[in-house]
Amino acid sequence: MVTPFLAQDIHWTQYNDNPIFLNPAHSGNFNEDLRLTANYRTQWRSVSIPFQTTAIAADTKWKQWGLALNYFHDQVGDGKFQTNEFQLSICRPLAISKQHQLRSAFQLGFNQRQLNSNAFYFDSQYNGYIFDPNAPTNESFQIASMTKPMLGIGLIHQYKLNPQISVESGLSFFNLTRPNQSFFVDNTQRDIRFNFFSQLRYQYDELLVFKPSFQLNLQGSYRIVNFGSTAEYLLSSKDKITLSTGLWWRSKDAFCLQFGLARGPLYTGISYDINYSSLVPASKGRGAFELSVRYVFSKFQPPLQQYRICPDFI
Repeated sequence: MVTPFLAQDIHWTQYNDNPIFLNPAHSGNFNEDLRLTANYRTQWRSVSIPFQTTAIAADTKWKQWGLALNYFHDQVGDGKFQTNEFQLSICRPLAISKQHQLRSAFQLGFNQRQLNSNAFYFDSQYNGYIFDPNAPTNESFQIASMTKPMLGIGLIHQYKLNPQISVESGLSFFNLTRPNQSFFVDNTQRDIRFNFFSQLRYQYDELLVFKPSFQLNLQGSYRIVNFGSTAEYLLSSKDKITLSTGLWWRSKDAFCLQFGLARGPLYTGISYDINYSSLVPASKGRGAFELSVRYVFSKFQPPLQQYRICPDFI
């Protein structure tokens, strides 16, 4: 008997530090010339074999366009169920006025999934007396690996009220091609994922910045709401050292603590999820550990020469 199943995309606690996954219109949305980001997440270590997810992205600006490449790898369970995605994002910013800017983008890529069914154990391998791992499973997986095309779109609106306050909000849709998720002959389509986010940046003074934000993910019957804020404090303007801390709430799931340190072009963030859902008896309150790294490159800018010394031939 084939049993239908539902699936949802992965999610991140530090979603603001994984900008291309959050919205493809973030491609090239920074002041420097090249940005590299990496994210790693592991969860449910106390419940089962840990879920492990890794994401890597690079984005840049070319003429009037923002370009990005991103890849993520996810592995779960005894059967090492793997999901790999590679995507290209192209973004076009449009300045409406000095205060308003729109960024639109589309994302093309592919989704590859594979499963090691030989690592599973089934009831048929129990002969009534003992469990025999060498006995036939009587299960037939028609497909062990599949690769499907993917399509996503994104839109971001940026509004700068004054030098102290700015707001960035975005909409995005993923899985528009509805790729098949079944390892059997039936077609179990992946639901389209809708994402909405909004972040306020408030420069309290020269040293302190607050960044409250909100995220909503809708995918089929699944709903995820994230709400919280980070606070950034400038420790040293000379060495460009900034310390940040944040507190987040994810609906019906976890409270999340986040800490970050930036020094020049390098930023490193760490977070931990404290689970409070119905899984607490098994998780014992343990959720997920997450790490994010970001590095930005800038082209060399030669110092502006204010004057020239003329040689004296006399």
